[in-house]
Amino acid sequence: MGLLTRMEKTVEHWESALVDKVLGNDPVELCDDLRRECDGHAVVAAHDRVLVPNAYKVELAPAVHEQLGEREAQIGQELTDVLARHAAEHRYEWAGPLTVHVTRAEKPLDGRYRISSQAMPNIPADAFSGTPPAAPRTTASGT
Repeated sequence: MGLLTRMEKTVEHWESALVDKVLGNDPVELCDDLRRECDGHAVVAAHDRVLVPNAYKVELAPAVHEQLGEREAQIGQELTDVLARHAAEHRYEWAGPLTVHVTRAEKPLDGRYRISSQAMPNIPADAFSGTPPAAPRTTASGT
């Protein structure tokens, strides 16, 4: 068990180092904000069942997004892994397949990023393209 724990911590370290390299000092704050977005929209469906949104969108300020280059899908996967571990710790159930989509913000941001989420039982391929999804829940952060 000790070896498995060390390997898990090493992978987590690599993940945070990658996110830190791209987002500067914001990765811990970004991960915390993603967790808060998840926790803040948790719905108790039964005494032992808590549902949370499964589709998350992280909009980055243009300058931050440019630093990502071609790595936005990789960062999205890293952030998905962060949320998956968080949900497992809290015994949350997703409303559908979990995804974190990282994109360039279309509208000006107050900070470096904006997070929105929603429950989507089925996520179509164009779910995050062009127009925003209907009635997303938004948390503005990253000042």
